[in-house]
Amino acid sequence: MNFFKVAKKSLGQNFLIDQNIINKIIKIGNIEESKTVLEIGPGYGSLTKKIASMKPNKIFAVEKDKKLVSFLKKNFKDFSNIKIIDNDILNFIKNKNLGQNIIVFGNLPYNISTQILASLVLLKKWPPWYKILIFMFQKEVANRILAKEKSKDFGRLSILCNWRLEIKKHFHVSKNCFSPKPKINSTVLSFKPKKNNEFNIKNPKHLETVTRVLFSGRRKMINKNFLKLFRYDNSVAKELNLNLNQRPEELSNEMFYRIAIKYEKLFN
Repeated sequence: MNFFKVAKKSLGQNFLIDQNIINKIIKIGNIEESKTVLEIGPGYGSLTKKIASMKPNKIFAVEKDKKLVSFLKKNFKDFSNIKIIDNDILNFIKNKNLGQNIIVFGNLPYNISTQILASLVLLKKWPPWYKILIFMFQKEVANRILAKEKSKDFGRLSILCNWRLEIKKHFHVSKNCFSPKPKINSTVLSFKPKKNNEFNIKNPKHLETVTRVLFSGRRKMINKNFLKLFRYDNSVAKELNLNLNQRPEELSNEMFYRIAIKYEKLFN
């Protein structure tokens, strides 16, 4: 199979072809026979085939590329536990009920990887339907997810993920393990929902709004954007003991969560 010819740049497709890496990814999931697996963007089914060998109860493989859907349905027609779904994953996770404790794998399309992750973090119902997310990202995106406060990569993605998820970095993956070969290396991360969260933000969209507004002036002081959020009420900053002359990347995760809780009260 000439993966280079069939990969669609518009869908961010780079197919994982290294069997050793596939085995290492599968091992993270600790798949048992009673479990249900969701695979995002199965491509030509290299990972799907290995997942199936672990004999989970059910595998939902969601693919947007119609040519790949046809290939997968033909290739896995004899597997009763595999369901190939022709859909956009962003639509699918909004509208489907797959049960609970789902193991989710994804060699995520590079062009929408952060959008997929954010949608899974910002689910209104929590705890979520998934038990663990095992995703491969471009290395630079992984660095943003893992970024610590006051570092150059620290931003919205790290704040959102750390609010609800325990994040673990597993290993880097060389660009040589893909076809077509991407320009940069990748990193495999896993995410588990936190059992206890001391910052009770009832509507996750409020945290999304707070981070979006404050980071809209990334290298600028937060004073103007903060006051816009709170309808020019100065008292909130005083209650939070917040210095408005700071830049957004200088604030802690905790401060963003506390701001979001205050912001939420505007809508009560």
